[in-house]
Amino acid sequence: MKQSIQSVASIFTGLVVAVVGMAGCSSTGIERSEKATTTMQAVDNDITLVLTQLDATGASLDELTKPGQMDVKKAFVSCTDDIAKIEKMEKRFAVHADEMKARGKDYFDEWRKEGNNYKNPQVRELSEKRRAELGEIYDRIAEQSIGVKQPFKAYVSDVKDIQVYLSNDLTSKGVDAIAPISRKAVDDGSTLKSALRNLQTAIEQARAEMSQAGI
Repeated sequence: MKQSIQSVASIFTGLVVAVVGMAGCSSTGIERSEKATTTMQAVDNDITLVLTQLDATGASLDELTKPGQMDVKKAFVSCTDDIAKIEKMEKRFAVHADEMKARGKDYFDEWRKEGNNYKNPQVRELSEKRRAELGEIYDRIAEQSIGVKQPFKAYVSDVKDIQVYLSNDLTSKGVDAIAPISRKAVDDGSTLKSALRNLQTAIEQARAEMSQAGI
């Protein structure tokens, strides 16, 4: 009788370990997906703020370099403030974009590894199919990011150069001389906005798909 009780206890212990192990794997997957969606949300939020600040910076540059500007010093101070803001946003965006890329890679790499452990071939096939479908949607983020990260950095570099130049020569001739370069920077800002919107759309599609999947 005692041996029988010990056997039941042993079986029960084994079941508990198995359940805990399964729960651990499940929570790990959920944790990875939450990290991926959290970083996507961070980049999405960054983009919304950046779009507004690009408009503000462009408006400041136009105001500073417009013909007949009566208060150049005031316009310069305002423009300097906007350029400092967009510079800070670019740095934050770059950090979040790198995190998003790393989290996404970790998520899909681990999904692939775990998919190879399924004993049931139908489950394994279903897992691979679903991973490939979502991976294709997530890949659009990387595609759209190509047109954002470096152009954003170049834009900030250009407007910063304009600001430094004018800090040394805020005369009417100095402002007139830099005006064509400033106008080009404003145009580049508009192009950057389009690329950012495309990236934002890709992020929102991936987040929606992951949410629909119950992740």
